[in-house]
Amino acid sequence: MIKVNSAHFVMSAPSVNGCPAGDRPEIAFAGRSNVGKSSLINSLLNRKGLVRTSSTPGRTQLLNFFAINEAFYFVDLPGYGFARAPRAVREQWQPMVHGYLTGRPSLRALVWLLDVRRDPSREDLEFLDWLEEQEVPTIPVITKVDKVSRNELTRRIRRIATVTGLEADFFTPFSVMGHRGHSELWELISSTLSDED
Repeated sequence: MIKVNSAHFVMSAPSVNGCPAGDRPEIAFAGRSNVGKSSLINSLLNRKGLVRTSSTPGRTQLLNFFAINEAFYFVDLPGYGFARAPRAVREQWQPMVHGYLTGRPSLRALVWLLDVRRDPSREDLEFLDWLEEQEVPTIPVITKVDKVSRNELTRRIRRIATVTGLEADFFTPFSVMGHRGHSELWELISSTLSDED
């Protein structure tokens, strides 16, 4: 597992053209608004408050870059599927995120988050179809698994796998509480970072 010695915010970009020079590998994070993305990143990095969390879904509206060990970037992408976000913001999401995911040679993988308590939405499934069409390397993670019992977790993972058409063991169950799934997710991230181009 990668030891995080340093982690700091670098910049926000409104589009792929405003991103930093692609001189380091990048791991991006995406999911429906309120899926726990910011909390997951903070937890992975063992940093409280590095990535801003909010009780109001849809607050992340730019591509946010964080330098990890001065060796690679985590990129926090805007959440999708939040109906109360202004229409202009919702319409901006797709070209911004799709442009980044297809226009960054330094991108190594996308960590795609789903909430254990909710069936994948239409936006989730459309995004997954697009990721598969574009052949974006994807690490699917199921968040907030501490919110359900062990038996319910097994049932929910099976349900999410059925709806998405993915194998159940393809998902990494993750919880900020108790650090469940941390080492497994770091192992997957590490393997993508160490892959040769």
